Amino acid sequence: MASITIDDVTKRFGDSGNSVVAVDDISLEIKDGEFVVFVGPSGSGKSTLMRTVAGLETQSEGDIYIGDALVNQFGPRARDIAMVFQNYALYPNMTVQENMSFGLKMSTDLSKEEIEEQVTSAAEMMGIGNLLDNKPGELSGGQQQRVALGRAIVRDPNVFLMDEPLSNLDAKLRTTMRTEINRLQNDLDVTTLYVTHDQTEAMTMGDRLVVLNYGELQQVGTPLECFYRPANQFVAGFIGSPSMNFFEGHLEGGTLQADGFDFDLTGQMQSSVENQNEIVLGIRPEDITLHERANVNYEFEAVVDVVEPMGSISYVYLRPRTQESDKTFVVEADGKQPITEGEHINVKIPKEDVHLFDAISGETIHQRKLDSDTEVTLNEPR
Repeated sequence: MASITIDDVTKRFGDSGNSVVAVDDISLEIKDGEFVVFVGPSGSGKSTLMRTVAGLETQSEGDIYIGDALVNQFGPRARDIAMVFQNYALYPNMTVQENMSFGLKMSTDLSKEEIEEQVTSAAEMMGIGNLLDNKPGELSGGQQQRVALGRAIVRDPNVFLMDEPLSNLDAKLRTTMRTEINRLQNDLDVTTLYVTHDQTEAMTMGDRLVVLNYGELQQVGTPLECFYRPANQFVAGFIGSPSMNFFEGHLEGGTLQADGFDFDLTGQMQSSVENQNEIVLGIRPEDITLHERANVNYEFEAVVDVVEPMGSISYVYLRPRTQESDKTFVVEADGKQPITEGEHINVKIPKEDVHLFDAISGETIHQRKLDSDTEVTLNEPR
């Protein structure tokens, strides 16, 4: 096992006159045994950063350390890492046994009996002990993924690198494999870097998230820190499903005038805003409340556009009744609450749950209020 240090790493593709910056001056400290998820949309640089750690790409600038060793000049084999790919990368002409033992044969001096013992142990751990004589073409997608994971485990590396390993699986199997990978990482206690564009995977698996966009580091923190304390509007919108709602507005006195409603800022919000006039209000779907009848505590009326029943909850898409645009926002409502398309309904945005962002830079200027229990949880990686 080993820690990983990424020190001012930049990766460019192309010549100096026409280069593309895929990773832009990123620095990270990843602790020994930590499970860190690189998350971001397509093209954010997350896979490039992982490939640079693996030695499959060479950084244009900066240094990478695994443990105390500077590995800039080391190839992948010398870095003592094991990588799990999106497409499994199994040899189709080899059996499961041969696929899992191939790396040990090529990189160690273990005897045939020792290799067989390690492969059998890893296969049993992955629940594929009865498939050792099968070839990849005879296996399901989930079984092939277990073989790929078992091949990584059997090498007993310092670092696991996983590049979107679940993206080819169906939704139910992805959920199962998330649990399997979490269990394995807890049992093996190996430093793991995991790449995904799926923020649900990121939230449920990582000790910490590294949120990237256009090759730039947006935020590093626990899943709850990124959810409850986003550093900017991008993180707020990317982490969480459905995404946070955003309302652009202009500040007049202590009132934010948005398209379709006015929102009175608290004294604390006004002090956070200072001299900024163009503000974006953010509120998560689960924090907005709805009421069928007019009530002085409800701030504006909206029209129901679409209702998506999900069982115990429904996602209700609405637009303020008086707004000029067709832009909608989403509310998470009780699935038993009868709501129909075209209905007029009253909406309340609780002030304690609001985030405010600078409309120009996207930086967070006011965070929601949290109770003491949540504050403690934010600083406790699982």
